[in-house]
Amino acid sequence: MATPTATGTAGRTLRAVTRSEHDAARRAWPVRAALGVALLVLAAVAVLTGDLGARLLLGGLGLLAAARGAVLLRAGATPAGAPALLLGAAAVAAAAVSVVATGWALLAGVPLVLVVATAVVVARGGTARRAGAALAVWTVLVGGLLAGTAAVQGTGRAADVATVVAALATGLAAVPLLVGAAALRSVAVRPVLARPAGCGGCACGAGGCGA
Repeated sequence: MATPTATGTAGRTLRAVTRSEHDAARRAWPVRAALGVALLVLAAVAVLTGDLGARLLLGGLGLLAAARGAVLLRAGATPAGAPALLLGAAAVAAAAVSVVATGWALLAGVPLVLVVATAVVVARGGTARRAGAALAVWTVLVGGLLAGTAAVQGTGRAADVATVVAALATGLAAVPLLVGAAALRSVAVRPVLARPAGCGGCACGAGGCGA
């Protein structure tokens, strides 16, 4: 049987989706889009406004990390949620205290986050190992850059470099979120499959009654 379709406003044929897919996409895409825009704003502010931007960047990322940690804790993922919540709260506290505390937090936090991210990606195995290897190279390069800058020009200048690196990473992190939001929005605007008479929708999320 042919897959039900509908013609969109631009003349394109859209594949129909199940109600569960439609509702999930409709709820998720605004959240991802808002998060992506927020990360872009934080990155731009950090680069353009100096010390204030660094504090806003650290505080904003700390709030996001703490919120994510709280969500993971509520879901029962304590090993991942607790560190995220604690480190996020520490980042917010450092940003609130002073510019110096912010600089030290970024100087220590940027290499730490890169090391943890590399370990997580490599642990996934498979094709992710290539991405992990590339990330490991960047981790070494960034760590060497920060250490060399601190040795030659002082920790203050190294903290400025760490702020720029963090801002660039934040901006890059926004890209997959915005791309994912666009993909989810395309699902949210598709027509919904009509349920046959007597269907309760109990198997829609598992691929349909014949799955």
